[in-house]
Amino acid sequence: MKFIDLHCDTAGRIFYEKLSLKESICSVDIKKLKKGQSLAQVFAIFVDQELNDNPYDEFLKIYNNFVNEVSKNSDDIEIVTNVKEMDGCRNNNKIGAFLSIEEGEVIKGNIELLKEVYRMGIRILTITWNYKNKLGYPNYLFKYQNEGLTDKGIEVINECENLGIIPDASHLSDGGFYDLIKVCKKPFIASHSNARAITNHPRNLSDEMIKLLANKGGVMGINFCSKFLGKAPISSIEEIIEHIKHIKHVGGIDILSLGSDFDGIINDVEINNASEFNKLYEALKKSNFTEDDIEKIFYKNVQRVFEETL
Repeated sequence: MKFIDLHCDTAGRIFYEKLSLKESICSVDIKKLKKGQSLAQVFAIFVDQELNDNPYDEFLKIYNNFVNEVSKNSDDIEIVTNVKEMDGCRNNNKIGAFLSIEEGEVIKGNIELLKEVYRMGIRILTITWNYKNKLGYPNYLFKYQNEGLTDKGIEVINECENLGIIPDASHLSDGGFYDLIKVCKKPFIASHSNARAITNHPRNLSDEMIKLLANKGGVMGINFCSKFLGKAPISSIEEIIEHIKHIKHVGGIDILSLGSDFDGIINDVEINNASEFNKLYEALKKSNFTEDDIEKIFYKNVQRVFEETL
């Protein structure tokens, strides 16, 4: 079945490890995406602000390298910015590559830089990573759990919606999440977060947050990281389905999507790489999910959000 994965960290890996997007040791590459029947993959450009004096400059290095890799493989993959372009890729047997920024400090709270990255094709902004920045606070260790978006953060979110960039609440403090609920006029996403009621981790969403996001029309991508799924060192399909069942019960089927975090997580996963999403498909069928349910989880829910926001 076709799928859209809301989050992988492959762009950074191929830059820092000097790898090829076509085929590599990464969990995500063109060969694996094609084998797995990927409709589209969101490639996050992650910048660790603690390691970089100028996060925007580091972003440009990773971005330019990724664009170059895509151009070398233009018969197989294309950067896309909306559903129409994604459908064009599908019709030409290509993978659509959406681009996100993971770390809002990349734009330095500067609206002109936000407009610049929009022109460069960025369509999702993960507001924080594990450090506070000019936009808001992370949920790292629950240290800033109740801190909300800054005034600059609210200004940036408003401009994101004006431009057509989707705010991403993964990594964001609970307070920041609730501010997004108040501020956003359109659906937003939590690209790679699971259910806190199943695994009490600050990167996961509480049942209240799941309900609010569902009511907003947003989606959350199931993350394959073992720490967010449970206690086992290897992420199992059984654990993934446990989170999916809980989220469906709390927020309904329309909130569910995929956000593997491939190439950002270091633990082994029963779904080894992007070529093996069929394992999840078969397991969901055995767990009495309908074909319509699975299509929504695999791509239709994300497609709906993209149609409404991009």
